[in-house]
Amino acid sequence: MPKVSTTTDYAERDASIVINSYTTVLRRPRVPHEVFATYWRDVHGPLCSRIPGLGWYVQNHLDREQDAHLWPVIDGISPFADYELDGGVEIGFASKADQDVFNAASHILFADEQNMFAATVAYALPDGSRTLVDRIADPIPNGDDGFDRIHVHFGAASDDADAFGTFMTDFAETLAADPAVLKLRLHLPDRYDNAAPAPPAPNVDHSVPAERALIAVVELAFETPLTRRAFFDSETFVATQAAQSAHIAYVQAFAVSGVYTYVRDTQLTTAGLRGSRPAQLIERLGANNQVTDDVRSLMRTGSV
Repeated sequence: MPKVSTTTDYAERDASIVINSYTTVLRRPRVPHEVFATYWRDVHGPLCSRIPGLGWYVQNHLDREQDAHLWPVIDGISPFADYELDGGVEIGFASKADQDVFNAASHILFADEQNMFAATVAYALPDGSRTLVDRIADPIPNGDDGFDRIHVHFGAASDDADAFGTFMTDFAETLAADPAVLKLRLHLPDRYDNAAPAPPAPNVDHSVPAERALIAVVELAFETPLTRRAFFDSETFVATQAAQSAHIAYVQAFAVSGVYTYVRDTQLTTAGLRGSRPAQLIERLGANNQVTDDVRSLMRTGSV
């Protein structure tokens, strides 16, 4: 069984990341999904992990094939048009100085995006993201951990960013207080500006339609899909629907097929050092010699 705590909330362990970004990714149309996912996990992932200054790096791979009931249909709220994604990635920093160090070297990373991505959009979170509740014990998941995870993207009903942010914060706090919600992480990025496309990756589309300029993203985890569906029928959730209709114009939910953690608290995980699949093999075989300090130093620096 996946490890979940009924008494401990691990939300504070994410607070060290004070600056963040949430980037949506869409694979190139002629790249098969398995090739894309493997390259992103085991080529692009370790490359990004080694860029200096990085404090937090998590890939969330999204599944286009999961059930169609990821989020309830609510009167007055429409799906985003033509919105398919293959992932959402967080890149975060402990300080502005660390972000500047990363940005100075990031051209190495962004030059690689064209090999697998058709479109990437980096939403800036200069004040970071907020984890409201997290009762999942593992701080560095590397794969499908058995929980029912979704990312829900919301588009504002008006142009008032402050009002939208206030509503989304209150809404997230209401959801997070329910015991059915094992994890809730809220991203309230700055309004995206097509005139300043980000990230600066060549030969990759970084533009969004008007309805996706002012958004919020909520990451949710439940024990099972049954738990999720029951929660949507609960009094807690139903009571929020009128306010949702007043403040939200668009919504799209995406199923998470795996969460891959490469850097946490400025430290490389085994996935960050070796690649996601090699890290899974090391864990599966109990290869303790592969995670000792001398081996990590050898892999990182070329010397023991």
